[in-house]
Amino acid sequence: MEFVNLTIDNKSVKVEKGTSILKAARSVGIEIPTLCYMSLGDMDIENKPGGCRICVVEVEGRRNLAPSCATNVDENMVVKTNTMRVMNARRTVLELILSDHPADCLICPKSGNCELQDMAHQLGVREIHFKGAQSTYQPDYSPSIIRDLDKCIMCRRCETMCNDVQTVGALHAINRGFESVVAPAFEMDLEKSTCTYCGQCVAVCPTGALTEVDHTNEIVRALADQSKTVVVQTAPAVRAALGEEFGQEPGTLVTGKMAAALRRLGFNYVFDTDFSADLTIMEEGTELLGRLGRHLAGDKTVKLPILTSCCPAWVNFFEKQFPDMLDIPSTARSPQQMFGAIAKTYFAEKIEIKREDMIVVSVMPCLAKKYECQRDEFKTDDNPDVDFSISTRELAQLIKRANIDFNSLPDEDFDHPLGESTGAAVIFGTTGGVIEAACRTAYEVYTKKKLEKVDFEELRGFEGIRSATIDFDGLPISIGIAHGLGNARKLLEDIRSGKSNYHAIEVMACPGGCIGGGGQPLHHGDSSILKKRQMAIYQEDKNKPIRKSHENPYITKLYEEFLGEPLSEKAHHLLHTHYFNKKKNIELE
Repeated sequence: MEFVNLTIDNKSVKVEKGTSILKAARSVGIEIPTLCYMSLGDMDIENKPGGCRICVVEVEGRRNLAPSCATNVDENMVVKTNTMRVMNARRTVLELILSDHPADCLICPKSGNCELQDMAHQLGVREIHFKGAQSTYQPDYSPSIIRDLDKCIMCRRCETMCNDVQTVGALHAINRGFESVVAPAFEMDLEKSTCTYCGQCVAVCPTGALTEVDHTNEIVRALADQSKTVVVQTAPAVRAALGEEFGQEPGTLVTGKMAAALRRLGFNYVFDTDFSADLTIMEEGTELLGRLGRHLAGDKTVKLPILTSCCPAWVNFFEKQFPDMLDIPSTARSPQQMFGAIAKTYFAEKIEIKREDMIVVSVMPCLAKKYECQRDEFKTDDNPDVDFSISTRELAQLIKRANIDFNSLPDEDFDHPLGESTGAAVIFGTTGGVIEAACRTAYEVYTKKKLEKVDFEELRGFEGIRSATIDFDGLPISIGIAHGLGNARKLLEDIRSGKSNYHAIEVMACPGGCIGGGGQPLHHGDSSILKKRQMAIYQEDKNKPIRKSHENPYITKLYEEFLGEPLSEKAHHLLHTHYFNKKKNIELE
């Protein structure tokens, strides 16, 4: 390894050759402001186009200022980051950016959490000296994501996430000069592109150019309608991140306070998506064992590996990009949709109300869930199983709007019967959790023996692609795990080419799984935050009195009273789905 010695602001610095000036400065505690730069350390991915020029520095012997994110260090280089020339250049550049930016900060969804706004404050910009034409674009409203390109600053972070991390290929820089913009090819709408609605572009956008479709006003109207029974479900990853919106440390579990806040918002019943995660294991696990049994009996028509189907962005991905493999994923619906189906049938019957008089709201870490609940196959007579899906960020906004002191709330429990869950359901929120939960149940169902050690440590971790072999009492089950759609693509291509030897594969679209979903509190690519959320998920699992899905007494009662058994005709109707070739619907095809 070769090192380089240089001086930054009179500090001696020694870094590896090939390091950028920006990284070298940060290694000794010198902070250089940035807008377009983004680093995803665990994935070894950087966005450093050097386009915004906010991070410029003076380099001795160089005539022009250098973008520190895109300029590598040299031996004996002398760098100055805070001269008057540098400060003036940064301010001028920022004023030029702001001159082509809407001044509607008061009503912008990102107001208060906008990096451009923060930069203007940091650099002391109080007026804009440059006046001229402003670029204008038609807003793009998809089921999950809003693109307001008038607010795009061409940082291209979204492009990096969409192409380098997720390999979706929906966003690219197009046109040149003043007309340049980041958009799908030919500036088509997201809905007609390869977009999966994973929301990772929204998670890294520094301005209000990319935001989620906000359903909080619809929720307020529903809660105010006395003729409706409004039920809420909360996903496992939400409890490990919601506290961050109220100043708590990443990884702080706020399960009880979250339930209390939802009750104070006026929801008639506060339930847990973890209940339907346990239900998912019963259906998906039975499907896995069924396929394995037929495979071991010599049935050559069996499709293996079975792929998990809980993640709607992942479902969108294979429907649009691998439509020749639609018979491989499990047919089990996601926990969100299973919950909605059960709430509007089984639970509606119990409390003696009509389906159309119940509103089901989900709180999810995921923006693709907004699209998922609008899919036609999840509706009965045009009435959706889940009416509205809001993000973790949207729930935090609702709580703040209601003037609820979240941190002072007492811990409260979920309501029954759809609020009881096991530790297996909680770990759905992190990469590896779904398949670990499935193994806990599938092992006991297959072997008829008690699983003494429920923690499958070999399935845990943060590597993008992982594999393990689980011993089902003499039957080795080969398992693959991928998080991030770029990693999922690699496993799908192996399956397509016949190179895969896995029996089951878990896929989650977002880095880290649901804990890193596009609707979670913004983590700006800091993987340490995701790992703290992951540890919180495992801690809640460990603290649960029941840790296997098939031991949830309310799940047992649901089958006894209503569904019959896993994969029954009624279970198939309410809890399973089918997939569609969406590639033919993409505008360019």
